[in-house]
Amino acid sequence: MTTRVSSINAICPYFTMFPLEFPMRVLSRDRQASSKVFDPFCGRGTTNLAARIRGMSTVGVDSHPLAKALTEAKLTSIHPDGIVSELIDILNSSIYSEDLPIGEFWDLAFETTTLVGIVKVREALLRDCKSPARLALRAIILGALHGPISRTTPSYLSNQCPRTFAPKPRYAISYWREHDLRPPQVDLVDLVSRRARRYYSERLPSVYSKVIFGDSRDERHFERELNNYEFDWIITSPPYYGMRTYRPDQWLRLWFLGGSESVDYSQKNQLTHESPGAFVNQLSRVWENCARVCRRGARMVIRFGQISDRKVDPYILLRDSLSDTNWRIQTRCDAGSASQGKRQADHFGITSRAQTEFDLWVVNS
Repeated sequence: MTTRVSSINAICPYFTMFPLEFPMRVLSRDRQASSKVFDPFCGRGTTNLAARIRGMSTVGVDSHPLAKALTEAKLTSIHPDGIVSELIDILNSSIYSEDLPIGEFWDLAFETTTLVGIVKVREALLRDCKSPARLALRAIILGALHGPISRTTPSYLSNQCPRTFAPKPRYAISYWREHDLRPPQVDLVDLVSRRARRYYSERLPSVYSKVIFGDSRDERHFERELNNYEFDWIITSPPYYGMRTYRPDQWLRLWFLGGSESVDYSQKNQLTHESPGAFVNQLSRVWENCARVCRRGARMVIRFGQISDRKVDPYILLRDSLSDTNWRIQTRCDAGSASQGKRQADHFGITSRAQTEFDLWVVNS
């Protein structure tokens, strides 16, 4: 069986992403367009996009600002020309800041006129980012903010960088100087135009959707904003135990969203990884909150795995987190070798043998 893959899912590579085929395959079991889909760790919004493609209403929650921005962009509808027109209006506006980020990293990361354009767009979007055109523009810039240098027309705005996470300044400076690399001068309108056509030319169903910036451990989000929902499906993937680097590895994109010009190493609003027991207890709170907003008989599919330096059985962690909740385990199946999709471990220089992810199917009893 083949599943539909939408180009918009690639709008901003993100190291914890699971393939769109996964939630599409799960939701293909349900032929009811009235079904409601929820993801308490929505990340790049892959589950929510799959629900949209299937014509199902969908809600996502995440405590990472980047996750909210990307999920919103995948749930909006806008013609590519509208995105480009919005960018041109911003660049031609009187909005300007002399407070460009300064320092050796910024001098080497972005060509000066390119950085001026990025900062102007950043300030405009920080003032107002509610329209579909601006939501889409924000995600396009986030996806183009850093990546490899092209030999032809620039595909990214930065000097040589990875696509999925931002290098730390000290390492980046050393690397760029050692290899005598200079950032390209980029035509921002041309780059955004190419990406807008790639990601927003496809017509997708319009469905009811909502993205909540918040912590799924906090029952107040569920009481205030999800009290009247009865979800039929949850498809999600919580952070692997021991994975602490979401915020610092996305520091440059977080800067564009209004964060600091330096790397933020804090762990605020993240699941604790101090011990397996603490991790299990906090994950249990999420599952309990989810059960409250799901109908009886609703199904949840959890994709999970492990990083190699944590010698803890991920299945036991997940099983224990569900043990005192209303969720009853139905079945477990392998999700393929980690070399095909270990996602959260594959981007941190971990070279040991690939682990195998698994999908756990549970039902709200």
